[in-house]
Amino acid sequence: MRVTVIGSGYVGLVSGACFADFGHQVACIDSDERKIEALNKAIVPIYEPGLDELVERNLSAGRLTFSTELAPAVREADVVMIAVGTPSRRGNGHADLTFVMEAARQIAGALEGFTVVVNKSTVPVGAGDDVERVMRETNPDADLAVASNPEFLREGSAIDDFKRPDRIVVGVEDPRARAAMEALYRPLYLNVAPLVFTDRRSAELIKYASNAFLATKITFINEIADLCEKVGANVQEVARGIGLDNRIGPKFLHAGPGFGGSCFPKDTRALALTAQEYGSPVRIVETVIAVNEARRDALAGRVIAACGGSVAGKRIGLLGLAFKPNTDDMREAPALALVPALEAAGAVVSAYDPEATEQARSHLPNVIYAGHAYEALDGAHALVLLTEWDQFRALDLARVRQLLREPIVVDLRNVYAREEMQRHGFVYHGIGRPRG
Repeated sequence: MRVTVIGSGYVGLVSGACFADFGHQVACIDSDERKIEALNKAIVPIYEPGLDELVERNLSAGRLTFSTELAPAVREADVVMIAVGTPSRRGNGHADLTFVMEAARQIAGALEGFTVVVNKSTVPVGAGDDVERVMRETNPDADLAVASNPEFLREGSAIDDFKRPDRIVVGVEDPRARAAMEALYRPLYLNVAPLVFTDRRSAELIKYASNAFLATKITFINEIADLCEKVGANVQEVARGIGLDNRIGPKFLHAGPGFGGSCFPKDTRALALTAQEYGSPVRIVETVIAVNEARRDALAGRVIAACGGSVAGKRIGLLGLAFKPNTDDMREAPALALVPALEAAGAVVSAYDPEATEQARSHLPNVIYAGHAYEALDGAHALVLLTEWDQFRALDLARVRQLLREPIVVDLRNVYAREEMQRHGFVYHGIGRPRG
């Protein structure tokens, strides 16, 4: 099929490259000329494992192209996907649909023949109706169908998620659109990926409800972790005990600094606001948002307490800046709350992240950025482990002990066992585990 993807950010680029790898002819469109120029040289502007090889392979095969010219690509397409950003609006937290609607207008003006226009961007319930209305106002004679096809990609494993999905959700109102989407995803039938067809509004809500539920699981186990610290229980044992129940499951039951990234914070806020507008508030989700924000704000207090009540004049060695491993994404990362609070308390922060350093510099300009983990820890009064990159799971603990001025470790991801750290002479502070 001929597929045009409007927007070459994270979702658009991963989706476009994967569709091309299925054998479809894909054109990715973006208004950023520098980004398009780089992509045509197979230079990928984001870090996602395997994405650079995927782009290069399909560019070389001629199945994937990049351009700033929207109209020619839309005219030739069977399916046009809108994959532009929907950031939270400043001031009220609603999803900003400015880019979506602008893309809809431009697409409408270029359509020729029957075309399925797919909302891949994360949008509030009813946005598909608005997209269709705008397109028909722009081009009343256009033969089109608007569908919703939300993405469920995890940063760091997006390609595998796309090619081996738990489900593919498609919201359609036109049988021709259904047939086109079945053809588009036919290569995944061999993987027995369930293709879930719903109405458009249900598909839009599935995306928000999914992310809100996962954010709730994270927040739940974080509150249980706080209780564990008070009563002397171990949150990892509690999580395993409840996660073995098939009705609950083990995923997203890892206590830590709270959720961040480009999706959960934005989508939970948007869902809560939509629910309020319709007079059906989602109180659980509202509480999840408040508890998660409070947890992020309290991170510095944990570090300060571990350092004896003050970090004034002290150097803190921070391992990890991205909101999760295997990505360079700094959006809503816990580091953005932790580092300024430590600096306000008088600390100097030296940090290392395998991929997110350049993205972090503009957000955290006063940090001393190291070239590797041990450089970040050299002369520090405490080690704070914030992002559980694999390379941080097997540190040379004897070397770490030698580099630190004080043997303090604050493990905000519970990567290490207390007994092991104590054997190496560390004063260890985890999350939701007995202090011993």
